[in-house]
Amino acid sequence: MYATDIEAADALKEKTKEIRQSIGKVIVGQDDVVEKLLVAILCNGHSLLVGVPGLAKTLLVKTISEVLDLSFKRIQFTPDLMPSDIVGAEILNEQRAFQFIKGPIFANIILADEINRTPPKTQSALLEAMQERNVTAGGMLYKLPSPFFVLATQNPIEQEGTYPLPEAQLDRFMFQVTLDYPSFAEEVTIVKNTTGAQNVQLSNVMSADDILAFQELVRRVPVPDNVLEYAVGLVQKTRPGSVGAADAANQYLSYGAGPRASQYLILGAKCHALINGKYSPDIEDVKAMAMPVLRHRILRSYKAEAEGVTQEALIKGLL
Repeated sequence: MYATDIEAADALKEKTKEIRQSIGKVIVGQDDVVEKLLVAILCNGHSLLVGVPGLAKTLLVKTISEVLDLSFKRIQFTPDLMPSDIVGAEILNEQRAFQFIKGPIFANIILADEINRTPPKTQSALLEAMQERNVTAGGMLYKLPSPFFVLATQNPIEQEGTYPLPEAQLDRFMFQVTLDYPSFAEEVTIVKNTTGAQNVQLSNVMSADDILAFQELVRRVPVPDNVLEYAVGLVQKTRPGSVGAADAANQYLSYGAGPRASQYLILGAKCHALINGKYSPDIEDVKAMAMPVLRHRILRSYKAEAEGVTQEALIKGLL
């Protein structure tokens, strides 16, 4: 498609700029959130979006799927949702033979809305799909379409009737992205845009084949040794009781981040460098990825919770 990797890197920068402009026609503000979701998609990773209701989490994911020309399915997670409602089920057809009817998981982008509202049995139906990119039903293996991303949402304020995601499942998400309230000016624009009669038409900027090619490009980006060592050192600082642990980790953390955090820091830094016009990541790119990568991988101790020390404050301290 492109003669050299340099050409491909320049094309990726332009395409992501175009994608942001297109998304900006529908979503006002949230530039940092859009950037993180694009980085996750280009790194072949999943994202967990945490924010109060009404911040356009669902609309954002739907808009991204339209701009990227990908198939999109939304699954509303409820306490009575069953694994077969996600994966699909075998039914007896007219020929008296079992036939597998594919569930909504068979799409490029899956929006798992309020993922913590469903019991662990159903949450686990996503685990194989997220990690292996396939599902098993009736003893048969079914490949999921490529590319495949799970973008899950979670409401941080309403915890009644929810099932917190286990650490092993949280670790499957490349990023945890927190959405905040819009500023006054942004909210004025949002209200103006959404209470009128105009209908925004979005054009496709990137195809599934483009995304797969750019994912391979991200993997080929060279990383200096000092950047690799910085990323690994940063993750090691989060592990209480270990040799490289920071004082704050020993004091306020029960568990630190695993090796997957180091991998995602480097992958994210590579992609962040490319979309910002650099051909190789530096330490600033790693720092830009630290918050969404580490936020859900460090477990605070009772002391931290009692003293009101947040994950964000701890990560800022480590940086």
